[in-house]
Amino acid sequence: MTAGWNLDNSYARLPDKFFTRLNPTVVRSPKLIVLNEALAASLGFKVGELKSEDNVAVFAGNRLPEGAAPLAQAYAAHQFGHFNMLGDGRALLLGEQITPHCERVDIQLKGAGRTPYSRGGDGRAALGPMLREYIISEAMHGLGIPTTRSLAVVATGEAVIRETGLPGAILTRVAASHIRVGTFQYIANWGTVEDVRTLADYTLQRHFPDIGKSPERYLELLKAVVSRQAALIAKWQLAGFIHGVMNTDNMAISGETIDYGPCAFMDTYDPSTVFSSIDRQGRYAYANQPPIAAWNLARFADTLLPLLHRDEEQAVQLAEDVLTGFQKLYHRTWLAGMRAKLGLFDEAAEDEDLVENLLNMMEKHRADYTNTFRQLTLGMQVDANLLQTSEFVQWYESWQARVGRQQEAEAAWRQLMKDSNPAVIPRNHRVEEALERAVEYADYSAMNKLLAALEKPYAYTPEQVEFTTLPAPSTAPYRTFCGT
Repeated sequence: MTAGWNLDNSYARLPDKFFTRLNPTVVRSPKLIVLNEALAASLGFKVGELKSEDNVAVFAGNRLPEGAAPLAQAYAAHQFGHFNMLGDGRALLLGEQITPHCERVDIQLKGAGRTPYSRGGDGRAALGPMLREYIISEAMHGLGIPTTRSLAVVATGEAVIRETGLPGAILTRVAASHIRVGTFQYIANWGTVEDVRTLADYTLQRHFPDIGKSPERYLELLKAVVSRQAALIAKWQLAGFIHGVMNTDNMAISGETIDYGPCAFMDTYDPSTVFSSIDRQGRYAYANQPPIAAWNLARFADTLLPLLHRDEEQAVQLAEDVLTGFQKLYHRTWLAGMRAKLGLFDEAAEDEDLVENLLNMMEKHRADYTNTFRQLTLGMQVDANLLQTSEFVQWYESWQARVGRQQEAEAAWRQLMKDSNPAVIPRNHRVEEALERAVEYADYSAMNKLLAALEKPYAYTPEQVEFTTLPAPSTAPYRTFCGT
């Protein structure tokens, strides 16, 4: 195959306890549904060749590209606070593509069949959830939020049985790596301290090479992961994104958003918003995402304690000193992002109150999160429920006075707002519409149109306007599912 495959297998050179080697399960009649041509080209692939029968067979798991060493990774997780042994139950890492810029990225097939970690599952995936991950992960990329990417989706020609029979599919996922907090938890729980050291050294070499051989490198690793996660979660909150299942296996050490199951974007601003059908207690609600991230990072720190210091008490103190910095890092990044959303180049003492007062009004009057900032950006009238209140009028006057005290002209701060407030997000009703037409009628026009609008969400083009409309009123809350 001459498509540009350039695979290496550094993870496969780790000790065998880190994974299980096995090949994907062959499917009946694979058909390419969508190929991310821009991503493919950036990875060094020849786009035309990837559409060939041989390479569609690769995306389906029916054929292995040269250099592949497929494996299922082992990991554990705290799921809703409870510790479990997990692993790739339906995903296989083909290898690591070395790009033209000498970057190393995982190429993984999701839905590739049973593994030793399937725990009774069929190892397969349905078309709808795989297309959903494709849409949302590409939307996140367009928003500038670190994320895994979706290279391709193929239909398998086979049904998967959930509540009913659904068309099967396999997603090809691209990631900086699939090393998770749960990977460290697995090795710490079922391996030795030297195994944890091996994983930590590999992670440092792959993701944090600048830390190098520092005597404090494991403490620096913890600091680096905390810093990346603080920045990531702040970006989620600024965009109104709700992951849905922030278990420790869904926190990537690289700092990318990973595993798009019951995720969604808020319409009405409400910090208690939960979309996941299984999160009945609101553990992973929008407002809880920062503290849950801190909790997950504490579990990561637990695995590193033997590497931080020989004395356990001193190791715990070192870890706690790093972990207490998460909230400060997160809040600083979030507030800087909020300033940008309001067109503020500089800092002033009243800025946090200005932000909080706006958010409180939005919550009280059930204003749309994305559209409120979009309307402020464009100088349009905001939600009527907000506009008619005296408190908003007072807030608006305070905001105008605040931006007016800056050195930058209005054109500059309006542009800052445009660069910080998306004109369009993957609205839940638009995603569902696209998925229904794709799955039920094999009509991908709505999905392609949505993807085009989401590619450059800060462009404010006329074509994006139709995607800013809100869903029809409903008495039932929007619910999403894991899609397993």
